[in-house]
Amino acid sequence: MTIHPEAEWTPPGVDVDQPSLARVYDALLGGAANFAADRTVARGMRTAVPDVVDLVWCSRAFTGRVVDFLVREAGIRQFIDLGAGLPTIENTHEVAQFASPAARVLYVDLDPVVEPHARAILSGNAHAVAITADARDAHAVLGHPETARLIDLSQPVALLAIGLLHLIPDREDPHALVGRYLSALPSGSYLAAANMLAGLTPQAQALAAMLQMAMGTAHFRSREAITRYFDGLELVDPGVVHFPQWRPDDRLPGPLTPWEELLLGGVARKP
Repeated sequence: MTIHPEAEWTPPGVDVDQPSLARVYDALLGGAANFAADRTVARGMRTAVPDVVDLVWCSRAFTGRVVDFLVREAGIRQFIDLGAGLPTIENTHEVAQFASPAARVLYVDLDPVVEPHARAILSGNAHAVAITADARDAHAVLGHPETARLIDLSQPVALLAIGLLHLIPDREDPHALVGRYLSALPSGSYLAAANMLAGLTPQAQALAAMLQMAMGTAHFRSREAITRYFDGLELVDPGVVHFPQWRPDDRLPGPLTPWEELLLGGVARKP
């Protein structure tokens, strides 16, 4: 019988030989919640798309700035993070609870390996939990027992759809999906949404093609289609922009790299 060196910390029921997209993402971030099979896939992605690590860190930094704004400036204390992956390496609960220890975070992911990993990672954190659910089923997510336990839907909630919408094809209508969630949330709630932007330059188009091959699925959309996620909401300045341009921490963003051109998102308030 083969003994894996990771066996001491492997959550029950997790197959270390089967790569998981959530753990591959963690490996790209340099996290520890991944196994050899995941690291092999991550190496393949880095070979196919050398900028992929910069891309995932840019996305993580955007999420961090958004969550910090929502807690410190917008006064939000509840988060539902759709398609969240593993809650490691500067993730939503870490940023939110650093700003306000009472902040509550519900992570939602369809990958069944996320919940057992998250249970180990979040052990002892009464204000953060991960559930296994299909984010495309808003009724199931919002009606989940853990959602009812952690999230008060009568009070403002921040809905994060930053790593999800580019995985949903047009035939499943991601705009209507966002609308179903928002219709269940009260006034004063916020949407943070993003989607990979259809490349405007030959370099961006080439990178998009490589990403689609490496990820297996990715639906790139126009600026107009991405902006439509926020229809009927009050956009927060600076609006729908490339990730580095959304309230940068300590520098004015310079010319965008081809991979930065692919990342577009924003934040808006439900009136």
